[in-house]
Amino acid sequence: MDILHTVILVVHVLAGISVIGLVLLQHGKGADMGAAFGSGASGSLFGATGSANFLSRATAVIAAVFFLTSLGLSYVSSSRPAKSGSVMDSVPATSVPAAPAATPGAPDSKAKEIPK
Repeated sequence: MDILHTVILVVHVLAGISVIGLVLLQHGKGADMGAAFGSGASGSLFGATGSANFLSRATAVIAAVFFLTSLGLSYVSSSRPAKSGSVMDSVPATSVPAAPAATPGAPDSKAKEIPK
């Protein structure tokens, strides 16, 4: 199960880096907005919308891979048997001595000075 977890994790990281790279490479819809206000001709305010090109389709496929590897990682990590209940189980138990309680009649007590 550890090999499967490692393989899915590597694919997940590579898919995440690929999505970031593909999104940064794409031409944004808002880039042609200046053309609509006099610096050039444009079909609409945010540019012409056409069919999806290679970069947008590749981004969709890699995003789907990223989503599937996220689900796979959650499944693999939840199906693992727990090694121990808690991190604190390995800490040795130590007892702390209790502090002596102050009695009202003790000489160090300020209880005598409280007005009644």
